[in-house]
Parts: sequence; C-alpha cells; structure tokens
Amino acid sequence: MTDTLKDRSQTARDYARIEAAIRYLQSHYRDQPGLDEIAAAVHVSPYHFQRLFTRWAGISPKRFLQCLTIEHAKTMLVASESLLDTALEIGLSGPGRLHDLFMTFEAITPGEFKEEGRGLTLRWGIAEGPYGFAGIALNDRGICALEFLATAAPESALERLARRLPQARFNEAPDDIAKISGRLFNRESGATQSPLTLCVRGTNFQIRVWRALLNIPPGRLATYGAIAGAVGRPSAARAVGSAIGANPIGYLIPCHRVIRSTGLMDTNYRWGAPRKLAMIGSELAGAAKNKSGQAAQSL
Repeated sequence: MTDTLKDRSQTARDYARIEAAIRYLQSHYRDQPGLDEIAAAVHVSPYHFQRLFTRWAGISPKRFLQCLTIEHAKTMLVASESLLDTALEIGLSGPGRLHDLFMTFEAITPGEFKEEGRGLTLRWGIAEGPYGFAGIALNDRGICALEFLATAAPESALERLARRLPQARFNEAPDDIAKISGRLFNRESGATQSPLTLCVRGTNFQIRVWRALLNIPPGRLATYGAIAGAVGRPSAARAVGSAIGANPIGYLIPCHRVIRSTGLMDTNYRWGAPRKLAMIGSELAGAAKNKSGQAAQSL
C-alpha cells in the first residue's frame, strides 16, 4: 500500500470515529458527557481522542460542542441575516469568488435537462475527505454531482450518482477524481487557484435556491425562511426545504448551513445528521479561531 493510500485510509478511520462521537453526543447531550465518557463510547483513550478530535476540528471537543449549542446557533443566525442580504445585493450569486471556494456556477441546458443527460459523458470516482467517502462526477464543464457515501463501495457510488442523470454515460476516472478531491475539501482553499465550476441540473426554482446557498459563507448559518426571502418567495420555506434536499453537489453547495429558525439542527439531513453537525461545527470553530486570531493581531 502506498503512503497516499495509507493516509487516505487513516482519514476515513479518523472521520468514522468523529462521526461516532457526534452520534453519541446527539443521543446523550442532556447528560453533558465528559471527555472520558465520549472517548469510551468510540473505543479510544481520552488522551488519544482529545488529540484526534483537536487535529480534525482544530479545537477541543468541549469548544466544538459549545459551537453547536442552540444559543450559539441563534447568535450566528442573527449575524448572518444582514450578510446574506448584502451578498445578494452585490451579486455574489453570479460567477465569481464565492467565499471559501473559488467557483463558477452554471446550469445544464433545458434540452439536457429534458433528456436526463442523454449524450453526456461523465467521469466519476470515489474521494475521501474530512467528512468521509464521497462519490463525485465531472463533465467537461465542471463538477455535476457529489454524494456522500456510507462506504467506499464503487457500486453504491455509481448507483447514487446515476440517479441524477440516468441517461448519461459514466466512465470511471480515478486519476481525475484524485486530482480534484484535494481542492474540494481543502479548508485553506484560496482564490489563487483556477476556478472550480459547478454544473447542475435542476428546475429554475431549485437553481435559484442553490445559488442563494452559495452566498452563505463558512461559519455562518441561515434559516429556510431567509433563503425563501432571498429567492423572492418568502412564504415558500417548505418548497425551499425540498429544493435543498435535492441539492446535487453536497458540501460545495452548502445546504448544511441551513437550519431551523429555533436554532435546532435538522436531523433529516440526507447525508446524515452527524455529518451535517460535523460540517457546521468545523466551520463555526474555524470562524471562531479566525476571529480570535484577528483580534489578537489588532492588539
């Protein structure tokens, strides 16, 4: 086994333990379990778990949990409302620098939509990142699908990807996927790299919702109602929820940043509530660290 494959296997094992810890916390949050109890639940020593979690999240498990409290979520929702409005006003939903990733966004043509991908050839493969395995598909115009997976089984990945464009041809392309996967999950991604293009298939309403999601920066949260207002349909929060559930490109189109107005994190996230909490917690923690660092530099 090469060093790269060893590293990737370690990444998968690390995330599996983080997810197990988050599942345990979901079930026992009222008991406020301590480090020893959480570590025992994922079958590692407290010392190793503290190091593992801090390496993965950049902060301690205790600080991570604080970022996921309802009180903190409500604070972030209030702070994000004006920011989302501003982003829409200056047109960030169009091609350009979109917060943490440099991306452009386009929809496939109406004809391609109607034909369900007939005549399209897509390259696909499985990638590993800080949130587990993902099946990814590309076409000549960009990334058109990212589906998180329970395992690295290629049959499962291809089946889920093919649901998006059932008439398209899928060619396995591990080298292409390996080349791009590092950028997809790179938490330090910057604008010096060439743009990533997202190429999506959806109804006009879905595409408007997905564009609005791209205006939520990492470390910020929005409600379904706020997104409904952003797309000019303030009474259509339920329809917005359906559009978010149909998001074809997980993580990059950040549907995980949308929560209920009460501050509660949804438990019906299509790729698993622990993964959504992992993404939100990691991004909130990163934003808190950056804010602390900026404050320290200004002293």
